[in-house]
Amino acid sequence: MTEAVAMPATTSERLDRLPFTRRHLRVLTGSGVGWALDAMDVGLVSFIIAALAVQWSLEPGETAWIASIGFVGMAIGASLGGLLADRFGRRQVFALTLLVYGVATGASALVGGLGMLLVLRFFVGLGLGAELPVASTYVSEFAPARIRGRLIVILEAFWAVGWTAAALIGYLMIPGSDDGWRWAFLLGAIPAVYAIIVRWSLPESPRWLERRGRVAEADAITRTFEDAAGTEPTTTGAAAVPGERTASPAAVRAGERLAGLWAPEFRVRTASLWAVWFCVNFSYYGAFIWIPTILVAQGYDLVRSFGFTLLITLAQLPGYAVAAWLIEVWGRRLTLSVFLLGSAVAAVLFGTATGEAAIIATGMALSFFNLGAWGALYAVTPEMYPTSLRATGSGWAAGVGRIASILAPLTVPPLLLLGGAPVLFVVFAAFFAIAAAAAWGLADRRGQALDDR
Repeated sequence: MTEAVAMPATTSERLDRLPFTRRHLRVLTGSGVGWALDAMDVGLVSFIIAALAVQWSLEPGETAWIASIGFVGMAIGASLGGLLADRFGRRQVFALTLLVYGVATGASALVGGLGMLLVLRFFVGLGLGAELPVASTYVSEFAPARIRGRLIVILEAFWAVGWTAAALIGYLMIPGSDDGWRWAFLLGAIPAVYAIIVRWSLPESPRWLERRGRVAEADAITRTFEDAAGTEPTTTGAAAVPGERTASPAAVRAGERLAGLWAPEFRVRTASLWAVWFCVNFSYYGAFIWIPTILVAQGYDLVRSFGFTLLITLAQLPGYAVAAWLIEVWGRRLTLSVFLLGSAVAAVLFGTATGEAAIIATGMALSFFNLGAWGALYAVTPEMYPTSLRATGSGWAAGVGRIASILAPLTVPPLLLLGGAPVLFVVFAAFFAIAAAAAWGLADRRGQALDDR
């Protein structure tokens, strides 16, 4: 009979037992500010498209490509970013992606025509697409299990902060002069500076370090969190059998990580996750990138259209707040599916709304439910996979979603010609409903430790 002895707890166990500390807050806000700057960039494009359509006399197909070419870059960036983050670390890739898209956004302020703008928007997409799944993976690996979902929804809520900033810039700056859109792009260069701060101030994920065999570094970082909480490294009763507490990684090389997403253990999760990501991206970007332009086409001037969009955007924050609470009460799948069904209903109502009050109210409902769903989706995604392929799985799910975000802006003009806003938003509602059904194929790991294989 093997005698049970006290052994040091694993990094995962030590992190999961901690209370929320200032160190957690630093990781959350450091990642969240980068997320907000990303949102500001994406949001600004929706306002800049409306302005350039008038200033450069662009056709609907040309304006659609301004949005879609960035999503081409995002699809590639998300797929590569996850692989790189599993190979080289979360923090390094996080900082690099911020630098790439910050520089490209700032350079966009200097363009004189559509061709160069499209080239730069592609590079913006490369950085932006890689950053979002890496950031959610990074924060999830620090978060204690009992509040992990809530913290990821709060991280996603920084998106609303950035989009609100974009709406304010769009409302106050872009209509003011012919060069207003150029000044808006210059503000998007801020991430290039922030990338340097991120690189040197945030710690690497201890779970990733331990998985890579860098145990001493993982222990040192974990100890800083324990010190912040005023606790000592914990032990656990375990049999002293060599190797018993170290599970083999689910994947080691890039090819194994990609194949591992479709291993019997994960194939249903992967298929369901990709379906949700595709449908949510299609409806979200199809709707929100085009809302200012659709309102202008309905007869509202640029300033009033941007003002409506600002009010609609403000409803994102309570959507995130409710989702952050429910995700640890209802669980991941139920919260995600309810918010997706709410998005479907709101989309139909918005597409058929007439009059300013109805447009604003239904638009705010769409914003509330859709962004709450985004928060739940980002919370559940990293939990589907073990540490050795977590960023890869998150990145490829996001990459598949970006394919939909490429298609959606290009689909909007013909759908508008076919049946106007009512037909367009019924299509978006159908995609939301499909996503709500697919959500039930995901694993619900509320309160459970992350898989550290």
